[in-house]
Amino acid sequence: MTRFLTADDFVRLRDLRATAPEVIRASLTARRRRDVLSADGRLFIVAADHPARGALAVGPNPTAMADRYELLDRLAIALSRPGVDGVLGTPDIIDDLAALGLLDDKIIVGSMNRGGLRGAAFELDDRMTAYDVPTMVGAGIDFAKTLVRIDLADPATVSTLTAMAAAVTQASAAGLPIMLEPFLSTRADGRVVNDLSTDAVILSVAIASGLGASSSHTWMKLPVVDDMERVTAATTMPTLLLGGDSGVDPDETFAAWEDALSLPGVRGLTVGRTLLYPPDDDVAAAVDIAAGLVHSDLSTLTKELT
Repeated sequence: MTRFLTADDFVRLRDLRATAPEVIRASLTARRRRDVLSADGRLFIVAADHPARGALAVGPNPTAMADRYELLDRLAIALSRPGVDGVLGTPDIIDDLAALGLLDDKIIVGSMNRGGLRGAAFELDDRMTAYDVPTMVGAGIDFAKTLVRIDLADPATVSTLTAMAAAVTQASAAGLPIMLEPFLSTRADGRVVNDLSTDAVILSVAIASGLGASSSHTWMKLPVVDDMERVTAATTMPTLLLGGDSGVDPDETFAAWEDALSLPGVRGLTVGRTLLYPPDDDVAAAVDIAAGLVHSDLSTLTKELT
């Protein structure tokens, strides 16, 4: 993979964090902002909030996302590509990118609940341990995101639902769009597993849609599963598709995204590991293909790359 950032970039970043941390907040509030949706009404967001939940694996590599410098470099490559509208991350990621000067004219999506650490006994008591709504509004962050895993056999789920409802209510009152990523989940062999059957995804959408005192600013972030027509018919809320883990054949993945992107209510993609850690390690090429699927004016680029 060709490097985008240099050793000097990281020296400056470390020095800023140690000697002038106030510059990080200033970099966020002073950045050039844009409308949430592009002119075509679509949105393509690169996601990188996995590490804060202890989820470092990509495919068979259990520590693929452990090297922060490599992750930042991959994000810098992605953000430099045409058609990438923004990034989803926790404060540590977003602060690094802001300090590096990579967020002008980009949408920032703040990830809120990372308390459900992967493999923990309390994984489904997924509390707010990252961004909150007042901080996002004050820093000029454009969008909020929460993970909503629902295990009907786990009492901890009610704490998660209560926290998510409060976040939706606060976001709506502040005029801040918030995307909910719902799943019906169960434990199998000590691991939390998301049910990706069509009926389970539809049920998760129904439950998540009712969270909060107002749904005016609620979006959905949904997996691509079988019979997506039924899934998208379950909500009137604007929907972004999530990418999941890297491990499926890339051509199959892109084809599934392309089909789902044509459905009513689907506004774009929010994808992380699949594009940041592609099998051939060519981040720019993978991101360009996905951008061409979301934004039709980049379709020529997509055809050339495929």
